[in-house]
Amino acid sequence: MVYKWYDGVMAGKTLNIANLANGCQKSIEIDDELKLRSLYDKQISNEVLGDPLGDEFKGYVFRISGGNDKQGFPMKQGVLHASRVRLLLSQGHSCYRPRRSGERKRKSVRGCIVGPDLSAISLVIVKQGEADIPGLTDGSVPKRLGPKRANNIRKLFNLTKEDDVRKFVIRREVVPKKEGKKPYTKAPKIQRLVTPRTLMHKRRLATLKKRQQEKSKEDAAEYAKLLAKRQKEHREQKEELRRRRSSASRTSVSKK
Repeated sequence: MVYKWYDGVMAGKTLNIANLANGCQKSIEIDDELKLRSLYDKQISNEVLGDPLGDEFKGYVFRISGGNDKQGFPMKQGVLHASRVRLLLSQGHSCYRPRRSGERKRKSVRGCIVGPDLSAISLVIVKQGEADIPGLTDGSVPKRLGPKRANNIRKLFNLTKEDDVRKFVIRREVVPKKEGKKPYTKAPKIQRLVTPRTLMHKRRLATLKKRQQEKSKEDAAEYAKLLAKRQKEHREQKEELRRRRSSASRTSVSKK
């Protein structure tokens, strides 16, 4: 492996490690340059071994998910540079949020290759090692909010379509800031819930659509009937005018 050395760059870095299995996160400061060399020249989404980072990470496998340099500029996936670059970004690009429709802006972003100029690197645990890391793998952080969509609630509790989803919605307790008030619970509004009211609304819309179709057919038939009548009258007027002209021409010839 070829290492790139940068002058005047501090070796100390913050590793923000996330454990997606239990929702825990932990920040670790590492000042040893030899431990950090295993991360250099790696790109975002590359997997690295945790053994060089320390004995507590023995057997762990991490995936690089991002980072930022000392000035706070974030790493951007797809920019194959180990330095900062300026790119013209628009809506849909990462590291940029447009304020107006169709707006584009040239922004400074950090390349996706890890180097010594980074101050923080984000890692995600792919494989857990032998020993637990305190605050990262020995606990769990429960989700604050439960699912809102009806099908997701059914999937979570393994329900059938006959079961009432409203009885299984996850409620959370809210403690008021003012003293003396009792805590209360809040529940999300269930999305895509099929109720008698929604079925009635659906039937009403179908009925209105059918009535509109029938009315359109009747209006089209009436218009076709009126158009045929107007065309017949127009043809009769043309025939009458033609007869008058032919009779007038015959009378003028007879007088001569």
